[in-house]
Amino acid sequence: MGFLRKLKKLHMLAAAIGLLIVIPVVVLIFNFSKDFEEPHEKIGFIITGNIHAPGWNGSHYDGIKKACENFGVELLVRDSVKENSGQCTDAIHELIKEGAGMIFLASYDYPREAQNIIAAYPNIAFATISAEVHVRNLASYFVRMYQARYISGALAGMKTETNVIGYVAAMENTEVNRGINAFTLGVRRVNPSAKIVVMWTGDWKDEKTEMEHAERLIKEAGADVITYHQNEDAAGIVAERLGVDFIGYNAILNGYSEHYLTSVICRWDLYYSDIIQRYLKGEINSVKNHWLGIEKSSSSSVVTLSTYSKVVSPEIVAQLSVMEQELLNNRLIFSGEIYDNQGNLRCRAGEAISDNTLLEDMNWLVEGVEVLE
Repeated sequence: MGFLRKLKKLHMLAAAIGLLIVIPVVVLIFNFSKDFEEPHEKIGFIITGNIHAPGWNGSHYDGIKKACENFGVELLVRDSVKENSGQCTDAIHELIKEGAGMIFLASYDYPREAQNIIAAYPNIAFATISAEVHVRNLASYFVRMYQARYISGALAGMKTETNVIGYVAAMENTEVNRGINAFTLGVRRVNPSAKIVVMWTGDWKDEKTEMEHAERLIKEAGADVITYHQNEDAAGIVAERLGVDFIGYNAILNGYSEHYLTSVICRWDLYYSDIIQRYLKGEINSVKNHWLGIEKSSSSSVVTLSTYSKVVSPEIVAQLSVMEQELLNNRLIFSGEIYDNQGNLRCRAGEAISDNTLLEDMNWLVEGVEVLE
């Protein structure tokens, strides 16, 4: 019995010593976890122009800023980063150094010039608005802006009296060609006699050239409706001055007369919210390409047209609404028999052009487009 009492005392002493050791460890862990904070998510954003300029740059910035605020993540910005200048790669290095876990490349040629840098940072998620460069950690995101282009083309086709519509365009790449082609298909659906005359500026923003081209399209080519694919609204300024109808792009414009018919716009906050949410869930690279467009309800549609001018008649508005409803019902714009402007068959009856081709390989212009040198 004496031996058992001694053994019991030894067990109690060991338990007490163990408790003395465990308590400080628990307190230490508790205090550490109390002071420890989760890493603060940071999103990098690179774009070619001034983020406060109306149009492509301002609308993107406003959209991503709102999305980041909604998710409580910090936004790191590099704007006025010129394409193909080496500035993009410098900006990427800077943003990563500042703690960005994801970086948006919000201009068409950024991925091409930065693909080696992107591959060198496999733990950083990148997203871009073009789809011709493929890197494991690079997701391609864009909006089906061509859907709104198609509807706006129908508006132009119903408004023109000369059957000539001018189009000031930055450069001949898949993104711009896709918009021109969808616009033209919309025009010629309602007005098969109309033609679209394109002039290239060679840059996303070149106000002097854009204005000169818009004036030539009106005075030389005879266009009585103008639109554009440029970062800002220089072509619209010329159209307004010369009393010609025009359709804006990527911004709801102020200070214009009723000649400003509408704008093709994107709700970039919805676009960026979708991508950032996928990133935060770890799903950013789960699919190759992400496309958002006209959805089942107006509240979820990412692309749309702004309020129409008063000179757009109720009859025209009704016809455009029918076309929008068709898209909501999954009508494909690039389907059926389609020829390019060189007479080559690009899509057969009963077929449709795939999303991959629309995103990566539209190096042609549709029948009805002329280029003015």
